[in-house]
Amino acid sequence: MINHSVELGVVALFQVGDKIMYPMHGAGVIEAIEEKEILGVKQNYYVLKITTGSMQVMIPVEKAEDLGIRAVVDACELDDILRNAAKTDPDPSTQWNHRHRVFLDKIKTGNIHDGVEVICELASRSLTKTLSRGEKAVLDQARQIFISEMMLVKGITEDEANALLEQMVSC
Repeated sequence: MINHSVELGVVALFQVGDKIMYPMHGAGVIEAIEEKEILGVKQNYYVLKITTGSMQVMIPVEKAEDLGIRAVVDACELDDILRNAAKTDPDPSTQWNHRHRVFLDKIKTGNIHDGVEVICELASRSLTKTLSRGEKAVLDQARQIFISEMMLVKGITEDEANALLEQMVSC
């Protein structure tokens, strides 16, 4: 658990205890910063405990920015997002495989607004059409990522975060 990042010449952007968002995985808390030697190369890794489930992830400190790792949003921004999530009219002209690619690209950014946009558009689309299996999977993934961030920011359970999300998409 010792932070050796300065000794290795890489300054850690985050510290033990920080709440961060890892795109495509969700939000979590940095439990440790550990030095590991892999294939003869020593690097520091963030040890991240993802909020939902029991997954633990190791992220190279020097790759964190490239991977889109960011601090979770603050409570005020999250409340604003929950209040102002736009109900969208799905674009009927795009094909499902194009939409799927666009939605995945948005989730991969790690930007909370992009993730909420995916949730809102797919939730809106599901009211008029049956979602494809791929769209359902993308919606579930976007929901889990957003729920994990809500849980950390608001200090609530997964069920409570789910209820808030349901309120947001039903407005």
